[in-house]
Amino acid sequence: MQSLQQEMTGKGVVWLQILSSAEGKQGYLIASEAEELRKKQEVGSTALLLDTSGDVGHEYGARTTPHMFLINPDGLIIYQGAIDSVKSTDPADIADATNYLELAYENTVAGKPVDPATTTPYGCSVKY
Repeated sequence: MQSLQQEMTGKGVVWLQILSSAEGKQGYLIASEAEELRKKQEVGSTALLLDTSGDVGHEYGARTTPHMFLINPDGLIIYQGAIDSVKSTDPADIADATNYLELAYENTVAGKPVDPATTTPYGCSVKY
C-alpha cells in the first residue's frame, strides 16, 4: 500500500489515513506513536487523522482496516470498499490482484464511470 500511496500522492492525490481505534482498543495510538509508526513503515499518506472518538469512521461506515474511500474534488464518494480483489496480506499476491482503488482513480481521471464503485472491504475490524 505504501508504494501506491507514494504513486498517487505523486500525482497530486490527497491520501488521508484515518486511525479510528478507541483508547484501550487494539490499534490505539497517541500522536507521537502514530508518527513514529508512519516513519518506521515508510507510510506515504499525505496526513494521518487520529479519530479516537470514531466519529469520522462511523460517518463513513468504515468497517475494516483498510476500508478505502475515493472522494472526488466535489466531496462525493466515488469508490468505497477493498483496496484490491485478493483477500491476502502476502505481497506476492499483489501481482494477481485487481487494484480497485487504482482502477477507480484511473477511470475517474479518464472521464469514465467508476466500475465497480463498491466492493466488500476486508481486513481486521475497526476497533471503535
